[in-house]
Amino acid sequence: MTRIFVAGFHHETNTFAPSVADWAAFETGSGYPPFLRGAAMLEAHRAGPLALAGFAAEADRRGWTLLPSAWAGAMPSNRITRDAFERIAGTIADDLREALRDGVDALFLDLHGAAVAEGCDDAEGELLARLRALAGPARPIVVSLDLHANLSAAMLRHASALTAYRTYPHVDMRETGARAAAMLARRLAGASGGWHTAARRVHFLLPLNAQCTLVEPAASVMARLAALEARHGLELGFAMGFSAADIADCGPVLFGHGRDAAALQAALDELHEEVTGRRREWAVPLLAPAEAVERALALAAGAGRPVLIADTQDNPGAGGDANTTGLLHALLAARAGERLGGAVALGLLFDPEAARAACAAGVGARLALSIGRAVPTWGGALSDPPVQAEVRVQAVHDGELHLHGPMTDGLHARLGPCARVELGGVQVLLASAKMQMLDADLFRFLGVEPARMKLLVLKSSVHFRAAFAPLAGPILVAKAPGPMAADPGELPWTALDPRTAVRP
Repeated sequence: MTRIFVAGFHHETNTFAPSVADWAAFETGSGYPPFLRGAAMLEAHRAGPLALAGFAAEADRRGWTLLPSAWAGAMPSNRITRDAFERIAGTIADDLREALRDGVDALFLDLHGAAVAEGCDDAEGELLARLRALAGPARPIVVSLDLHANLSAAMLRHASALTAYRTYPHVDMRETGARAAAMLARRLAGASGGWHTAARRVHFLLPLNAQCTLVEPAASVMARLAALEARHGLELGFAMGFSAADIADCGPVLFGHGRDAAALQAALDELHEEVTGRRREWAVPLLAPAEAVERALALAAGAGRPVLIADTQDNPGAGGDANTTGLLHALLAARAGERLGGAVALGLLFDPEAARAACAAGVGARLALSIGRAVPTWGGALSDPPVQAEVRVQAVHDGELHLHGPMTDGLHARLGPCARVELGGVQVLLASAKMQMLDADLFRFLGVEPARMKLLVLKSSVHFRAAFAPLAGPILVAKAPGPMAADPGELPWTALDPRTAVRP
């Protein structure tokens, strides 16, 4: 019986963000499942959308026995505290020591690849080094990664094989886990020797919005990657990097594994030319808040579907806290709610105090609220001030809901007390936990049907497109002040590899 040790650890670290990830962040999970260990971890993930679920399904099909360790995930933020990282790494290492006593054939790790901890810039590389020391040099360790991984030499050295998501929005997470299982099966079938690993770094950062695989040039790069992989019998990947981590390894890396070293290197060279040869295409046009709102209002007048504005620099999926008010101020200044007959909604805005006050007041109540926060940004200035207004409470909810979108099907969200309030004809969805607006259910649970709105403002960068693009009209990207730089060239880099340019 083939015995596979499995564990998961996800954090996307924005070293310029205002808040850190402590142990409590992993215990609650927020947009991720909470910290779980042992059989409970595996059962909680089997029906979910993450790579671990895809790996588990394929493992079941192959008759493998899974030895579950721990799952730890927290919403993107600044560094993971030293205590939290040591608890997570220590738990997984302790579980592996115990499992090795009864026999382990291989390891599968569902990692993000862009985690930075206090005192450790390469958290996944450090975790893999510890597990490799326990597992020994011959036992296969296969790893799934997020598309935004900042791939390091240590990750490449200590893993037997790595594979990354190929879509952004990440609608292929389960598929990536299944692919990792197939890669592991090849290494278990007496084929662990003779594999070559190679990588090529791209020496310029890719803005987060430019990494969307639904548009060019990312769409063509991923199509060519798949074609080269199939043509030459290779295992290829493109970690586009998370361009808000001030570490030496930040940035895009093309990587792969193959029996034929020359074919592998040639494929990576071809992909490198595809990425770098279209360098200028990786730039993304961004609109100031007032400009974005006025353009959206003009488009909404003749659109049969809602116009979307992405509030990309306050994306809680990239280190923002989902509590800035630049777009809300712009909507109110333009009288957007009145001009569009109240068919304007913004969400999710993280403000536990305002959400609890609205819930306590109850549906139909009118009350004065302070909404949002002024938060520090990378330049030292604060974002826009809170909005002070009298609001009407239109809906309340306990924040416990199941999600069904393309990226989230099977996930259970725990958002705490939530409320929908109306001010100036704008519907604002308040939550007590941070979660990126990547599922239409995150509007519907508070009584907003996205397809019936004329204008939606979403705290997201790209993931919203999976659920909302099919029901939306024009999509605009706004650059309101917030913690996640849409243009990495604006960040005060200190530790980045000097060969890496901060802009395409």
